[in-house]
This record gives sequence, structure tokens and C-alpha cells, in this order.
Amino acid sequence: MIPPDQLPVNADGSIFHLHLTPEQLADKVVMMGDPERVPAVAAYFDNIEFDRQSREFRTITGTYKGKRITALSHGIGCDNIDIVMTELDALANIDLQTREVKKDFRQLTLVRIGTSGGLQPFCPIGTYVVSEISMGMDGLIFFYDKSEDIADEELSRQFMEHTQWNSLLAKPYFVHSDGELTDRIGYDMIKGITISASGFYGPQGRHVRLGLSRPDMNKQIESFEYKGLKIANYEMESAALSGLAGLMGHKALTACLIIAGRYSGNMNTNYKDSFDELITKVLDRI
Repeated sequence: MIPPDQLPVNADGSIFHLHLTPEQLADKVVMMGDPERVPAVAAYFDNIEFDRQSREFRTITGTYKGKRITALSHGIGCDNIDIVMTELDALANIDLQTREVKKDFRQLTLVRIGTSGGLQPFCPIGTYVVSEISMGMDGLIFFYDKSEDIADEELSRQFMEHTQWNSLLAKPYFVHSDGELTDRIGYDMIKGITISASGFYGPQGRHVRLGLSRPDMNKQIESFEYKGLKIANYEMESAALSGLAGLMGHKALTACLIIAGRYSGNMNTNYKDSFDELITKVLDRI
């Protein structure tokens, strides 16, 4: 039995942060950071079962071409992913009344769609990148047992050596996305390694008024290569998503539209049409 302080449940029987009940969650989940993108996804649904918002977590469940899908916003950062993934898994695999793990495991398929900054000339503004491997610099998965089962230790070692990783920072972890899902969603997209940064500014090499401890870090990152894969882009959630999904037994993947060219120094803020295309690709393929 899982006690209330470990898994809070609201008085109406819904999970604490998301305010969802188990029957409101579909097996296929399309995730995004911005709550305003949820209705943009749901606009393609044939019908809508319900629409709920709690804090930054907006949820709409409906059907798309006969498939039941939940569209869900998770907010910004790996810490939010820890909340969302834990509560989604609880909705699927814990009886919230008895607080016991269900006997039959329910697997979720989760695809995060987002915008991202491209780090290489082969992924310019306007292209789509799927995160075949994701690197987290937040240390999140190390708080959980058996993280060694999903973390690519050799890749981490080579990356730290190449970049002369600062020992004051959390150890980077590398996790692989679900292979079948990667091929199904991203067969016509760029595949690469994605860095899930622990912030938008300094951790991604941006500086405004504060200086950077490693101004050359992005150049070191851009030149890193592992088994033919290079680090393609920056975002802020894919490593936590793939890492926790791997530990829990779910299928997860991140697909991003490149809107900032960190290599070229350019940025496009008028990307609605391209993002809508990414939405439809994911909805058709999930």
C-alpha cells in the first residue's frame, strides 16, 4: 500500500497535480510544454471527452481517426516531467482507492512535441528532429533505483572526456528512446542526440548579463560524435521523459521543430504552420 504522503490523491479521487482520474487518460499521450498548444492539438480531434486545466497542466482527451488520445501540457523543465510521468504512471498502474499496484501492467505511449534549438548545420531552422538518444544534465534519474539499467555509461564517459565536463555539475546521463517508436514517428525526420538542458540561458550557452563558466562549451558539444550520431539540438525535457519511461516500462519519444539555429545564430518566431505539420505527423503515427 502506497501511503498518502508518497502519492497524494485529491478528495474527488483525482491525482494530485494533474487532477485526472484513471478513466480520463488514454493509452496514447501527446505531450507539450505550453498549455496553449494543447487546444491546438485537440483542434484535430474528431470529438472531445473532456478538457481540464490545473496549474500549467492542461489536459484534453478525445479521438483522432478512431484513436483515443490524450493531449497534455507538462510545463517547462525536467522537474515538471518528474511530476507528470509519476502521476501518469500512477493513473495507469495504481488503484487510487486501494493504493496498491495493479496486477496487470498498462503501458503508455508518450510522444512529446516541442520547439528546439539546432546545434548542427544538418538541422537548420524548419527541420524536425527526433531524439534517438537524450542527455540530461539535471541528475534526475539517479534519484531512482536501477538507473544503471537505462543509462548509457560508456556514452556518458566519452562525452565527459570530450567536453572536459565540470565536476561541479551533475553527472550527465544518456538514455535511448524506444526504438520502435523512434522509427514509427521519425522515419522521415533527422535523428540525433538531444541535450535536455537544466535551464534556458546559461545551461544552453546563452549569456545576458552573467558570464559563463565555460564559454566554449557549445563548441565542444557540437564537435562530439558517438557511433555516427552527433548532438543535434537543445531542449529541456526529453531526457527525463525517456529516462523515467524506460524505468517504468513505457514507450516515449521527443520530436522537435527547430526554430533557433544555434550554429547560424538565427531564430524564427513565426513557426505556427511548421508546428501544425508536426502535430499532424505525430497524431497520424502515434
